[in-house]
Amino acid sequence: MDAIERSPLKKSGQARYRLLWKLATLLGGVFGLTTARAGDLPEDSAEAMFHYYHGGGVTAEGPALLIRKQIADSLSISGGYYVDSVTNASIDVVTTASSYKETRTEYNAGLDYVYRDAKINFTTTSSREPDYVAKSNGMDIAQETFGGMTTVNLGFTRGEDDVYKHKTPTFFDTASHWQYRIGIGQVLTPHWVLSLNGEADNDEGYLGSPYRVARVFGAAVPENDPRTRSSRAVDLRLIGNLGHRDALHVEVRHFWDNWAIDANNLEVGYSRYFGENWLADLSARYYTQTKALFYSDNATTNTEYISRNRQLSNFDDVGVGGKVTYLLKKEAIYTVKLNATYDLTDYKYHDFTDIRTGELYSFKASLAQLYVSATF
Repeated sequence: MDAIERSPLKKSGQARYRLLWKLATLLGGVFGLTTARAGDLPEDSAEAMFHYYHGGGVTAEGPALLIRKQIADSLSISGGYYVDSVTNASIDVVTTASSYKETRTEYNAGLDYVYRDAKINFTTTSSREPDYVAKSNGMDIAQETFGGMTTVNLGFTRGEDDVYKHKTPTFFDTASHWQYRIGIGQVLTPHWVLSLNGEADNDEGYLGSPYRVARVFGAAVPENDPRTRSSRAVDLRLIGNLGHRDALHVEVRHFWDNWAIDANNLEVGYSRYFGENWLADLSARYYTQTKALFYSDNATTNTEYISRNRQLSNFDDVGVGGKVTYLLKKEAIYTVKLNATYDLTDYKYHDFTDIRTGELYSFKASLAQLYVSATF
């Protein structure tokens, strides 16, 4: 699930708010999803965004750019740039060290190739921060069958990470990630689409954080996570055009892994046009998970594997979000839109204590985005 990062978890909020950005931008396209075809190339487009996240002692902000361009009848390319300028004073940091500032930069590129009723997509991503370097490559294939009523999707991603530690030049480790995806999308009616997707992940190497410590009878000991992890997830989504210039989507997702984490996610979204130029989206989301086998808030025994990583604890969160899109300009050869989104999430941990107060930890996180998008 999105709450469980596959990289070291010293930046506890980043994975979540980056996922929320993706969800927010996707929700605005609910109307288009009911008519999209696997054999179509993505539209030529450009997006420029600024995001701001604040929650749990973490503040992150920065720009993002994305450009797509068709270069032949059956081929298009894309490129993206994403920056996080992070100030981290999260509970994990302030209870064991001092707050810090750093910048994470990500580059990504993609290629889409269409052959008859099939589309093949290749992606590559590279991100760098002072103590972490991640690279990944992926491929997805979408094949239409039964006259375009059914689409079958297959995908694979391979990632390699290098892990460092500030002011400790002797520390270095690596992590490898494999993700396999399979899905099917079915057109139920001219206005309703149902999709079922499965995902299998296998991770190997350094899967913890060189900065985090666990507690045994109140004393700090180094965190030690297993060096292998296997996880699975299934996702069911129903998307429908309600016929009155409004649309609905419902998504249910279940996740489990061999660390004994079991998680469920439910999201409901509604979209509606107002006039010719305005589109509004609203969404609500609930997430809950159980704790890992080796997680403990304050262990009584220093076992082989031990962690006090709150993202591996028993917690839940509730989120609400909204997005407004304004059609700024529409001509025969191009369209320009202005977009604004805001998401608020409330996290409650059931067995992670704030050692400064002795109370169970909780916090609220918000994400705001402003971006302009154009198709041409």
